[in-house]
Amino acid sequence: MRVVVAEDLFLLREGLVRLLKARGFEIAAAVDSAPGLLGALLEFRPDLAIVDIRLPPTNTDDGLRAALAARERVPGLPILLLSQYVEQIYAQELLADQAGGVGYLLKHRVFSDDQFVDVIRTVAAGGTVMDPEVVTKLLGRRGRGEHEPLGRLSERERQVLELMAEGRSNSAIAQRLFVSEKAVSKHSTSIFGKLDLAPSEDDNRRVLAVLAHLTAAPREGRGPAGG
Repeated sequence: MRVVVAEDLFLLREGLVRLLKARGFEIAAAVDSAPGLLGALLEFRPDLAIVDIRLPPTNTDDGLRAALAARERVPGLPILLLSQYVEQIYAQELLADQAGGVGYLLKHRVFSDDQFVDVIRTVAAGGTVMDPEVVTKLLGRRGRGEHEPLGRLSERERQVLELMAEGRSNSAIAQRLFVSEKAVSKHSTSIFGKLDLAPSEDDNRRVLAVLAHLTAAPREGRGPAGG
């Protein structure tokens, strides 16, 4: 599998490169800026891009912008975001494009190389992986009011939704919540009904649709999300 790594911190970038090489990945390029990332993605068209959201030249959302720009020209390019922060606007923009695998991990919550490699393979294969902390905060920002989509869900349905958004299968959700797969399927159907989302047999599309819906908060009278 060919990977492009974009990270401006030297030690972290070199650490990622060494880890990935040791696990059998081919590093097509390792860059430290958004322009470098865009150029590498268009030139090498890798199987996966591992991208720090904040890259030079402005160290705001340059990394994400470069990845999304590349994805417009290379449809379906799998993107795994690495960040120190949970940013709603970043997740929203990435999830709005439902073509190809997506991931959003928090750097301080990657606890092992096995975990990280599993995420890489899932995203490269077209799957969706969101750090639980990212999922929880995105869901929490929608509120629990009765007129909010999330407010229509029961506590158990919220738990199922969070686990769905982490990319877990019905079987894995059932094991985590100590319920049957039939119960998980029933909760999933109810979730889609309450969120006005058509059911889908494609798990990745399902997760993307749910997250895109939940992160699509109105922006009228609001500035961009803080850093």
